[in-house]
Amino acid sequence: MIYPWIFEFTNAFGASEPGRFDAAGAARDVAWYLDLWAECEDIGFEGIFFSEHHFRLPSMSPSPNLLIAAAAARTRRLRLGTMGNVVPFYEPWRLAEEYGLLDLLSGGRLEIGLSSGVGPMEYRAVGMNEEEMRPRFAEALDVIDAALTQPRFTHHGRHWNLDELSIVPRPLQQPQPRRWMTGLGVPTAQMAARRGCCFCTGFLTVERVRDVFAAYRTAATEAGHRVDSAQLGLRRQVYIGDDDAAARELALQGLRRLQGIMAGVPAPGDSVPDAPRQAPLIGDEESIGGAPAQVAEQIIDQCRRAGASHFLAYLFSGYSREQVRRSYDLWRQVIPVLRRAHIEG
Repeated sequence: MIYPWIFEFTNAFGASEPGRFDAAGAARDVAWYLDLWAECEDIGFEGIFFSEHHFRLPSMSPSPNLLIAAAAARTRRLRLGTMGNVVPFYEPWRLAEEYGLLDLLSGGRLEIGLSSGVGPMEYRAVGMNEEEMRPRFAEALDVIDAALTQPRFTHHGRHWNLDELSIVPRPLQQPQPRRWMTGLGVPTAQMAARRGCCFCTGFLTVERVRDVFAAYRTAATEAGHRVDSAQLGLRRQVYIGDDDAAARELALQGLRRLQGIMAGVPAPGDSVPDAPRQAPLIGDEESIGGAPAQVAEQIIDQCRRAGASHFLAYLFSGYSREQVRRSYDLWRQVIPVLRRAHIEG
């Protein structure tokens, strides 16, 4: 079975320049998204993973945990999580408290997503450097793991010193909600495996994804953790339309837009301050588009080749509300096919 998820950027429609930000329009966009997410249960999605991005439009998701809380009030079955919280930007004990409360608010539907950061553009803007991010991330994970699994815990490290701390409220899911890590390389995949976290990646070619997943599987086995395709997720940009050729072209345009922004060459109307250095090379396999039958075929093919049972679909930017709405509606024809697909463990 392939489990279909939404990976949500929560884009502002038509907004690109912070200096011309339309708060009233953004409020309408957020209300529109909340209505759309409420319908996702009926469409058949497994859940929603909210992204975390800072200081740039069109993304309006600097606080994904707030979006989880809002979506939890409008839904009953969807799993809700982040992919992921940029952990070095937080106090880890505070994140653990939020996870406990979000799991209660959602009735035990929380998925914990953990990330070391999206790139230099964001962490340099708040005075952090590359040498600081990775150690802060690793130590923060130690604090979060202890906080979620122990009634009281003590931690003494480079960044945090905590004595006999008790985190409340505690999650409804015991011993703790499922944890995910996201990244692009072997070291992050190995870290996730050793900690017993699921792992998700994107942007890379399927061949490269297989290599990263193989490293994850080896590290998980060596750490004594059970591992199969249900611990692995593949994230791709997906656009579904009624006309196969037209939908493929729109998906390709979305991909080119994303590739340009990641390379620091924005499309007309986009604002990309201090584009990230060493941005990931995004291959054409990142984009999946077409009519429902063709999209289902492409997703199944990539998931089988990658060895992943979870599939996260997103729309980046540049699409109209009508295009997004129709693409979501057409998932009704794709999801049953994915759920019948077999992925080797």
